[in-house]
Amino acid sequence: MSTIVFGENRLDGGELPERGRKAAAVLRSYGIDRSDAVALLLRNGLTFVEASAALQHLGCYVLPINWHAAHAEIAHVLRDAGVKALIAHDDLLTHEVRERLPGIPIFVVDRQSDTGSGGRDPDWTAPAGTIDWRALVVAQVPIETVPAVAAESLFYTSGTSGLPKGVRRAVPNPDQVPAIARMRHAITRIGKASRVLLTAPMYHTAPNMYATRAVREAELLVLPARFDPHEFLALIEKHRITDLYAVSTIFTRLLALPQQHRAQYDLSSLESVLHAGSPCPVSVKRAMIAWLGPKLIEYYGSTEHGPLTFVTAPEWMERPGTVGRAIDGVTLAIFDDEGNAVPAGVAGEVYGANANYPDFTYNNDAAARAVLDRQGLIATGDVGYFDADGYLFLCDRKRDMVISGGVNIYPVEIENAAMGYSGIADCAVFGVPDAEFGEALALLAEAHPGSDLQESDLRAHLAKHLPRFKQPKIVEIRGSLPRDDSGKIRKRVLREPYWAGYTNRI
Repeated sequence: MSTIVFGENRLDGGELPERGRKAAAVLRSYGIDRSDAVALLLRNGLTFVEASAALQHLGCYVLPINWHAAHAEIAHVLRDAGVKALIAHDDLLTHEVRERLPGIPIFVVDRQSDTGSGGRDPDWTAPAGTIDWRALVVAQVPIETVPAVAAESLFYTSGTSGLPKGVRRAVPNPDQVPAIARMRHAITRIGKASRVLLTAPMYHTAPNMYATRAVREAELLVLPARFDPHEFLALIEKHRITDLYAVSTIFTRLLALPQQHRAQYDLSSLESVLHAGSPCPVSVKRAMIAWLGPKLIEYYGSTEHGPLTFVTAPEWMERPGTVGRAIDGVTLAIFDDEGNAVPAGVAGEVYGANANYPDFTYNNDAAARAVLDRQGLIATGDVGYFDADGYLFLCDRKRDMVISGGVNIYPVEIENAAMGYSGIADCAVFGVPDAEFGEALALLAEAHPGSDLQESDLRAHLAKHLPRFKQPKIVEIRGSLPRDDSGKIRKRVLREPYWAGYTNRI
């Protein structure tokens, strides 16, 4: 088991198994048993790790909650999943959340001590009607049962097209348990000597998988309370980090640091930098490889599918923009709207199946699961194409595709072109109503702090790199763009004002 560092606190690897078994004994005493779901309304920290270990020991479903979600959405997830208990940080368990909860045990933790973001308040007490998780775990006798085959975590999709849907996966069979371990090792590169850094929230699928692997296999796992570019680089140097997980937003924020500031830190210990979860602009990834060398690795997948493809930096440099080829055990295909497989170089919807993972259903919504199937494969919702060697390139999310004057336009292409212009930290392109063409393109750009980014200059840059029909009708420069906690830009929030009063686009 890995040693865990959170803030100034440290838990030696030898202590974690016993803490997990103590936590399992606490949950068992409240009637929690195999295949039950327990929700975690927690930031990254000690309790997230030990509670996950306890639930896996019992064969339960771990349900990480996106604590940025609206109160009503959190309540929907808890009720839909039929959770048997909730473990929460004290500041996240607001009155609005509590009044919507079903009648379940609520365990509460002092956020400051648990995440290392502040010293423990000796006068802290659990709110009335809740249970002090830490006091119970410390006093409990460890459970002595043999660990069950762990269920996969129960994740809820982001709900971009309605209420979130829970992806409930079957318990792995004896053949799948080692297959999953081999697959995750191949993707994460985490082994016994790995020293791992993770800032992304563990309520998301990819960082949760990465953290779970690190806890079980690595020498060290560092969990900062927040992401700060300077602190991030300082932690790599201080702890001699060998492996880390990131999203493209972290890359852009690191690259925004002046070169002389980045050069102050010794990053020579790094061996692999895994990124996933959202497309990384070609210019950003190329800049990261130029800085760190061929250490970047990437996988593509989804909550429903698990990992589907993988690509190393040398492969990517030969084929910029690819997300790689199918990993062992994965079948991929691309179909047109009529269900016909398309040849290499032709775009269509990406379908896939991962034999390493047990099948899933949407919690309480088997019909929604059924409509994804085509020839034994599952729709990803992404549009892409294969090259002649089987490398997958993604065009965009199918729902984000813009149809302007009858022509399909993929916003990612315009975003990649824009990101090649100096002064842009990030951008989002999406469709807006247009009386003549049905839809037109809007580009909202986030400027680097202190840059003199001008709309006219950006338009001129795009005109050099894009045909006229792909040039945005609307271009705006903004100080910041709305994001979720994984760093993804919330396009729906940006798009909604333009489509107010329309019913044919969300």
